Amino acid sequence: MDKATGVRSNHTAILTAIDSAKAYPEALRRVSYLDVETRKRFKLLTNNFTLPALIIAQIYKCRWQVELFFKWIKQHLRIKAFYGTSENAVKTQIWIAVSVYVLVAIVRKRLGLEASLYQILQILSVPLFEKTPILRALQASDFANDLGASANQLSLFDL
Repeated sequence: MDKATGVRSNHTAILTAIDSAKAYPEALRRVSYLDVETRKRFKLLTNNFTLPALIIAQIYKCRWQVELFFKWIKQHLRIKAFYGTSENAVKTQIWIAVSVYVLVAIVRKRLGLEASLYQILQILSVPLFEKTPILRALQASDFANDLGASANQLSLFDL
């Protein structure tokens, strides 16, 4: 096809596997695309026969960026579930999580901490109900010795 744009082929296809053909008996469009920047090949299936093949490839490329963004959110931001389902509720919760992430990154850089952002977030989430100064909580220390030396903590096991 057009090597300058990256589109390698544009074909009509029909699913032949028994379960697939029953689930979707219509014809599909198969676009092969080579990303000229990364040199990666993609084979895309769509039921859209009206848009040009290059536009189909660009739509999938943009969609992949959205997928990567949500993957990053899952891996880095501490969002277990969305508390609201409206667009505003989801956006607000994501912005709050991003803000916390950025603030922790700033604290990490300013204090010169070795721990990863994930480790720092873990440390900060544990002592929510303790009166521990943040700098002490973030200092690298031997937590097993700290537990034994703490006068206001009962020992559950004699280790």
